[in-house]
Amino acid sequence: MEAVALAAPVTALEFAGDVLLAGIGPEVAAFRLTGGGQAAAAGRRSVLCEASVQGLRAEPGRGPGAAVRVAAFGGRWLAVLAVRRGGAGGEERLLATGGGTARALGARVWEVRWAAGGRLALALGGGAVALYEWRGGGQWLRRASCGGAGALRCAVLAGTGWARLALAAGTAAGAVVVWRAAAAAAPRRRLLGHRGAVLALCYSAPRGLLASASEDRSVRLWAVGELGGEGGEESPCLLVCYGHGARVAAVALRGPCPVSAGEDGACLEWDGGGGVRRARRGHRGALRALALRPAGGCLATGGDDGGVRLWWPRRAAPVAAAALGAPGRTRAVLLVGPRRVLALDEAGGLAAYEAAAGRWVPVLPPAAGGPRAVLAAVALPGGAEALCALGTGDGHLLLFALGRPGAAAELRLFDGAVRGLGWAPRPGLPPAAAALLASGPDGEMLWLDVTHRPEQAPLLRLRGRYQLPPCKQRWHTCGVFLPQGGLLVCGDRRGSLLLFPCSSSPRQAAESTGVANGGTDSDGEDSSSKSQPSYLLHKEALSLETPLSMLFGLHGKTGVTSVTCHGDYIYSTGRDGAYRQLRLQGQQLEVLQKHRPCKGLQWIEELRFTPDGDLLVLGFRADNFVVWSTRTNENLHCVPCGGGHRSWSYGSSPEAEAFAFIKRGDVLLYCCQAEPREQQLLLGSLHGREVTCVRRLGALGGPGHPGLNVFVTGSEDTTACVLALSEGSRTALPLARLSDHISSVRALALAGPAGPSQEGLSALLFSAGGRAQIECNRLLCAGDLASEGSVACQIIHVASHRLDEHWEKKKNRHKLVKMDPETRYMSLSFVSGTNSEQLPTPWKFLAAACSDGSVRVFGLLEAAQKLVLVAESFHHQRCVLKVEVFLHMQAGGERKHLLCSAATDGSLAFWDITSPVAEATAALHRAGGEMQPLALGSPLLTVMAHSCGVNSLHVRPMPEGRYLVASGSDDGSIHVCLLEVALDGQVTRGTCLRVLERAARPCAHAAHVTGIRVLRPDLLLSASVDQRLTLWGWGPGGLDPLSTTFFHVPDLAELDCWEVAEAGAGLRYCCVLCGQGLEMLQGTAPL
Repeated sequence: MEAVALAAPVTALEFAGDVLLAGIGPEVAAFRLTGGGQAAAAGRRSVLCEASVQGLRAEPGRGPGAAVRVAAFGGRWLAVLAVRRGGAGGEERLLATGGGTARALGARVWEVRWAAGGRLALALGGGAVALYEWRGGGQWLRRASCGGAGALRCAVLAGTGWARLALAAGTAAGAVVVWRAAAAAAPRRRLLGHRGAVLALCYSAPRGLLASASEDRSVRLWAVGELGGEGGEESPCLLVCYGHGARVAAVALRGPCPVSAGEDGACLEWDGGGGVRRARRGHRGALRALALRPAGGCLATGGDDGGVRLWWPRRAAPVAAAALGAPGRTRAVLLVGPRRVLALDEAGGLAAYEAAAGRWVPVLPPAAGGPRAVLAAVALPGGAEALCALGTGDGHLLLFALGRPGAAAELRLFDGAVRGLGWAPRPGLPPAAAALLASGPDGEMLWLDVTHRPEQAPLLRLRGRYQLPPCKQRWHTCGVFLPQGGLLVCGDRRGSLLLFPCSSSPRQAAESTGVANGGTDSDGEDSSSKSQPSYLLHKEALSLETPLSMLFGLHGKTGVTSVTCHGDYIYSTGRDGAYRQLRLQGQQLEVLQKHRPCKGLQWIEELRFTPDGDLLVLGFRADNFVVWSTRTNENLHCVPCGGGHRSWSYGSSPEAEAFAFIKRGDVLLYCCQAEPREQQLLLGSLHGREVTCVRRLGALGGPGHPGLNVFVTGSEDTTACVLALSEGSRTALPLARLSDHISSVRALALAGPAGPSQEGLSALLFSAGGRAQIECNRLLCAGDLASEGSVACQIIHVASHRLDEHWEKKKNRHKLVKMDPETRYMSLSFVSGTNSEQLPTPWKFLAAACSDGSVRVFGLLEAAQKLVLVAESFHHQRCVLKVEVFLHMQAGGERKHLLCSAATDGSLAFWDITSPVAEATAALHRAGGEMQPLALGSPLLTVMAHSCGVNSLHVRPMPEGRYLVASGSDDGSIHVCLLEVALDGQVTRGTCLRVLERAARPCAHAAHVTGIRVLRPDLLLSASVDQRLTLWGWGPGGLDPLSTTFFHVPDLAELDCWEVAEAGAGLRYCCVLCGQGLEMLQGTAPL
């Protein structure tokens, strides 16, 4: 078998001229740095045989345009590559050199350094240092063993000739030991200070500095001088840096200051005093590799999430918020563009701060607004002018242009106070017009169109009246007009999302053109009676519209903060720390998915979609205001402001970004110049921790385009990811991410995956794991196959279930043992071919293996979004690891649903769940989707297949009603049994199973067998934690190995296989393996 695509932790990084090289498993990927400061993929090549690339070292001193030789090493293997320009476009290419293949050196390679004459100096396991001629067949030139080394964990070499060659090695005991190769009998120096194993070293020869990183979470800087010189035996420690939250895996030197990368996912740049000068975060998991570019100042990071990021230095230093010295005690603040701040004081007066002039200018006196005033403003196109709306406590509304507050329109809207006021985006309005929503007492909301007129008061037109649903805090907080036309979506303070019609008749609209407060009346008369028309009578001509659709309390009791339209979808945010994606079905709002951008973000205020495809989330994390990038997974801005409970405002433009807030009674302004993004994502992040399960959704293909395989993966990082594996680029492309789980995702199941069609792929996805939680989503994948980046995945949330929620609904629960909150779902299997699929409202069923010793069956009604527990059994009395459901068709067309479960004691139990499924279907239809769980009864057959836990299980139908059951265990054994469903006339009370044949292979693998598949009746495929994929032939003589392939995914968790096509020589199949990474392989089975 051969590898087709690989996504693995990034374990090595190196700059070779204008190329960044990354070690990903046994492969090296190249990224070309362009003149514009960006990077693009330039190639990928498999380098090492049975090891991951742990280090890359480019040969220094190569001239511009010349090929750069790079040594790649890992484990006992060494290879040399050449990076040179080639091809029609002059792009960089990776070429093997020095024989073209990797070489096994017989000892672990800790470090490689280019020596004089193009040779290689090597630091080997056991404290040995050697000079190696890699050209030709390979030859050892010099070799010496360094005494008193102990167990090494890392090493660094200095010097180019054997006489000056020195080795500094970090040990498991926490010491850094230094030898000279010419006198290696005993260490010359021993640097002590770390309290844990030393994991990384970096030496700067011009400065004589050595940096060390340790698992004690510290970085130390030592003054060692020349490592190979005749200096003293002691070297002082200049700097001790603490700041990482986990082990420090990599370290580099930028001038005299260290830069480190840790398993906490942070890359920290330290100053001369041991403090953190700059912290860079964005990876989803631990960092493993770090590289600094000598020219340009950028650095690269890579880690367990399989991502590679390029970080560019910030041009501007971080700025602090400045106090503006607002007149009076400010109650509300609002930004109109990044350079202009409006402040509403407690008395109702309004003032404006012009950043260019650096002073406050009064806009309205306190009498204009009163102590209960509310403020809203919107900038007009061009940014030179803004429309302001001020609602008062007695129901009046004052509208004016900020540049001419004297020309204002004032009118009375309500009998009571104006509770809510806000501008709503409305497509199709002229550039000088905007839509305003105002809420008053008793849940009444008015829609007004406001048109700016230079030198005159704004023109107002009352367009609609709406009734908000009854609640304690009954006013709107945000709104948006849909581009489809005729509909308005708004959110209220209760957290509900409402859909209203908005097609009022023009002849019913009311207008006001009055002026107040020193307006333009030429006769100089007191115009207060004319300039304050009452809309109390005019609005009665408009009908009071009620919601067409309402999602009550969607964002909890803290309220909806924003509603946005993007593409064909609606997005809403709230103070519950989540945002929702919705769509319009007819005239009803339908929630598709709930997203939590990151942990700790309790309050989301707004979403902003950037032109380059990123989604920015504005909100609060603890007492800091943050702008979070969902693409790069990092904070773009973080402003300590004390929280969002006081008034604040954020504004941005292509030139600058600003954040104004109130603190200690004053207005503070944080303003920074807009600059390019600090980081560039070269390889997308998959999961921050181990991938625990994988399922293939299908392939997107078309004429003239190779198939693009789409997978779903679950991980210990509590997320599930939909991704595409490309055979062309050999990389994984994340399409969508599920973040609904509160614990690890351990099991996946797909229901009804569809083949490639004009609409793409569609299937129901069940995901389950810790905290006894199951989530069900519908996946829709489609896109332009000519471009991998244009493949899109739409996720629609269908239903969810948690056992602790089910427990609260149980009758007589005080007599039962409460469910263990640590219960985990270990495996899922979809029940296909049920009779309920023919009903008008078909129920779908799912079987689950649980850690509390039970086998459970759930029923799903997709139309009603219900997932119900319908049956369970605690027969195993121990953790159930695997479950598999298969369908048996009898001669008369009768269907039997059989289930196989496997537990930690090595037993396989076979059940007939046909009757429980039928009874559950009838009960669910009678009771409207609610029922008490049924008992599954006793199993039909129990087989003791293994001596310990069963980690893999597969059932394949055979001719004549027979089934081949294959399983793998913790003890490395494989068991195969052939079952037959009894059909003789003597069996009348139910289904009967008989074991016809059994075969076992006690030591099939050297470690746990975590993946097994029956490819055809005489062919099995097994995979183990020993990183071996073995093809087995099954016949009368038992199991015989046919071939073994080494794969590059450590800690294998699961295997999935599928048939591709019938080749002339046999069956062509593909498989995907998951663990510490993801790898796809393909091969052909013999006849």
